[in-house]
Order: sequence, then C-alpha cells, then structure tokens
Amino acid sequence: MNEEIKPPESLKERIYTVIFEADTPGGKFFDVCLIIAIALSVTVVMLDSVYSIHTEYSQPLLILEWVFTVLFTIEYALRIYSIGNPFKYIVSFFGLVDLLAILPTYLSLFLPGSQYMAVVRVLRILRVFRVLKFAKYVREIEVLMRALRSSRRKIFVFLFAVVLVVVILGAMMYLIEGESGLGNPKFSSIPRGVYWAIVTLTTVGYGDIAPETDLGQAVAALVMIVGYSVLAVPTGIVTVELGRAARGITNNACPECSREGHDPDADFCKFCGTKLD
Repeated sequence: MNEEIKPPESLKERIYTVIFEADTPGGKFFDVCLIIAIALSVTVVMLDSVYSIHTEYSQPLLILEWVFTVLFTIEYALRIYSIGNPFKYIVSFFGLVDLLAILPTYLSLFLPGSQYMAVVRVLRILRVFRVLKFAKYVREIEVLMRALRSSRRKIFVFLFAVVLVVVILGAMMYLIEGESGLGNPKFSSIPRGVYWAIVTLTTVGYGDIAPETDLGQAVAALVMIVGYSVLAVPTGIVTVELGRAARGITNNACPECSREGHDPDADFCKFCGTKLD
C-alpha cells in the first residue's frame, strides 16, 4: 500500500504552528523566549520610572523599549496573519492584551509618559500556564471566571445600593458639618461629603477630611462600623458562586418556587419537586 504523502506545510501553517502550538519543540522554544522578552521589557519600563536611573540611562532604556515594542508588533502581526479567523483572535482576551502591550509606546509619541502603561504586557506571561501545561490552574481560572460572571448582577445591585448610601451620607455630613452646620471648611460641598463617605465606609480612612461636631463624629462612628459588614457582602456573593461553579451547579430558577442551585442534569426542583424546564 502506498502511504498518502502529506503536502508540505505552507509558510502560514509553519508560522501558526510555532506561534500558537505549545506542544511542538519550536512552539515551546518560541513561548519561552516570548516570556523572557516580556519579563525583560516590563523590567525596562519599571527601571525607567526610577528617577535616578532615568536621569543616567534614559537613552539606552528608550532604545530597549522600542526594540521590544517592534518585536512584539511583528509577533502581533504574524499572529493575525497566520490564524484562520483574525477578528476572533483580535477581540479575544489574549488578542486585546497583545494589542495593549504595544500601543502605549506608540502613544508616547503623542502623549509623553504613556509608555509606562506598557507594564500591562505583564499579563502576557499568563501564557506560562499553556507552556508549562498547568492544566489544573487553567481550569481553576475558568471556575473563577464563571463565578465572577454569575455574581456580576448581584454585585452590581450591591454597588448601586452603596452609591445611593454614600450620596445620602455625603449630603447629611454637608448639612451637619458644612455651611448649614459648624462651617467645617473641609465639608465645603456635597461631593466632598460623598468622598468622605466613600473613604470612611470602605475603612480606608485617609484622614484628610474629618468631622468636628459631636453629631458628625457619631455618624462617622456608625459608618465605620457598617463599613466592616459592607466589605463582607461581595466576598460572600463571590464565595457562594465559586462553590456553585466548582460543583457545576446552575443558576436556573424553578418556575414554581423560584429557588436556584440545581444540578445541570436535574429534571425536578430539589426544593419543591416541580419539573424544571
């Protein structure tokens, strides 16, 4: 029997194999070199932000930054050229990260200082999971992303409620401490009061704005206590969704009792027994 002879790979196919496939020797070597280049380029950006180093070595660091940017630009162009559906890659997570990794340096030609945002290219080191075949870590990332997607509505409602609360607190403190009250110059407007409410509710406590009246301090003490419980709410929401995502539990609601938390293959509600859609 004559074995079927495979046609030789085209240049486009060879580029795709090296850039996108981590199982081949060439692909592994390329990814390792890419990760090293990313780490070095981020180091260059960080060193350039140090005043003493920038003063003495600004020119060599600038040259290195442009060398890395040109290399990453060529790599980005080759990814678009070699893949079957370029648009799908461009709008993907890694496609957007690859684009953001090269844009800051070009923007620095028009907006001085924007080159420091090139540190975003450190996200490209996430490809180390693919190179070293950390499949378990990749699955954990997927579980985390599913949990965040499932909890986004609850967190949005929670954040919206927090915004309403801080606006009310800001207006209240303006009345207590501002022009209508003691005349505390630090509470000169409602937006300043809202800023104080956010800083206090999140327990950050910069101390740049502080109430001086007894009533204002009493309100501040109440806001500080409430702040501890407020911080626990989004943590609890994400934790519950993480447990569901890890067990594969869906958010489908029962049409009879509206309870959630069913297994993907469940035919009946485990709370009331109603047949599920």
